[in-house]
Amino acid sequence: MNPGLDIVLRLMAAMVAGMLLGLNRELHGKPTGMRTLGLVGLSTAAITQAAGAYDQALHGTVATTGNVMQGILTGIGFLGAGVILHDGPAMRVQGLTTAATVLVTASLAIVFALGDWLIGLAALALSLLTLVFAGPFEHALRRRFRSLDRGAEGAEGAESAGGAAGDGPAQPPDR
Repeated sequence: MNPGLDIVLRLMAAMVAGMLLGLNRELHGKPTGMRTLGLVGLSTAAITQAAGAYDQALHGTVATTGNVMQGILTGIGFLGAGVILHDGPAMRVQGLTTAATVLVTASLAIVFALGDWLIGLAALALSLLTLVFAGPFEHALRRRFRSLDRGAEGAEGAESAGGAAGDGPAQPPDR
């Protein structure tokens, strides 16, 4: 394959992966969307590609690429921290999934920039499955376990009233 075309395909794959993840965030009304994560993917892949080219120019060393990847992921960590918000006095944390999506976007971009198509496509598919299906699954589990908790609270209330549920009339305590 033409080396220039290969580089363009790697950059496009990273950008498209970011845009697909961003679409999910955008559909959920989150602050990062297709443009933001598409640009995160593109910039991460471009920097990784440049570092790889620099390593090749130094006769096959990989020190630069590894250092660049560490720097990117550290920087992405700070960017992710910026989208995590604490909601007033309740200290409710918001934005963790969006922050994780920024990290996944950068990671996918590194993988695509290095040309590992199988890992990149598999990780993208698993990321999209997680974003699309894990939320509804979590909500269903919460509803299910809340109803179990409520049922247990009702039984505990009956026990504290003088006996276990289903034991018949309550007896006065022995003195």
